[in-house]
Amino acid sequence: MVQTGEQLISTDSERALLIYMIGVILLVSALIIIFFVVFQKRKNKILIDKMKEKQRFEEVLLESQIEIQEQTLKNVGQELHDNVGQLLSYASMQLNLIASTSTDGLKTKIEDAKKVIGESIDEVRAMSKSLNQDVIANFGLISSVNHEIERLNKLQTIQASLSLLSDKLVFNSRQDELILFRIIQEFISNTLKYSNATNLDIRMEPYSDNILITLPDNGDGFDADDIKAGSGLINMKSRANLIKTDIEYTTIPGDGVRLRLFYPTTLEKPSKPDRQ
Repeated sequence: MVQTGEQLISTDSERALLIYMIGVILLVSALIIIFFVVFQKRKNKILIDKMKEKQRFEEVLLESQIEIQEQTLKNVGQELHDNVGQLLSYASMQLNLIASTSTDGLKTKIEDAKKVIGESIDEVRAMSKSLNQDVIANFGLISSVNHEIERLNKLQTIQASLSLLSDKLVFNSRQDELILFRIIQEFISNTLKYSNATNLDIRMEPYSDNILITLPDNGDGFDADDIKAGSGLINMKSRANLIKTDIEYTTIPGDGVRLRLFYPTTLEKPSKPDRQ
């Protein structure tokens, strides 16, 4: 009788232990399932965010390419009118003189005409480089900025220069260089439109984890609180964010405008050099 009671107690204990173990297993299984579901949702969200970021990057990249081409065509049109047009007109005048002059002066006049036509050909060749849709891919940021500076100085709209504090400036990709070039173009466009500046000095210098690109002009400047959405600053910031580049835009009325770009050459967030 006593033995039977002990067996019942043992059976109840085993049953309780079994129920407890089953409960624990079910709980652990539920937690694993919940963790897996949450993990998958989070993983999917990260993938979707990355896809959206990539899509946005490609859209802005395409937009930048189109804007550069539009700006280039505008520049070419102006230069065709101001430079090539005048040179060809002068060549036409020279040829007209040839027709009306005596044979004795024919050789000299022809040589003058050939010289002018040669200059016209050089102008067309220089502008044909700007028409190349892959200008950044072929020449890179520095060469493209130099070409832009040459164009500005030739038109005498502003005195521009580029200072490179190292001959080993390396950018992460041509896509990054394209976006940086578009930001620089945007700043130059704003300077020409609004600042009344006579000088624009572009400066590039390397640091341990970034390249600092500085663009100061000596124009009128303005109150920073008066920056409007159409000033181009929002577009510049949006593009800079795509390539993880910090941007600083400072201005004082009567003291010009300065743009600073901190382009990271490492995966870490770039430090900001303490420079005036």
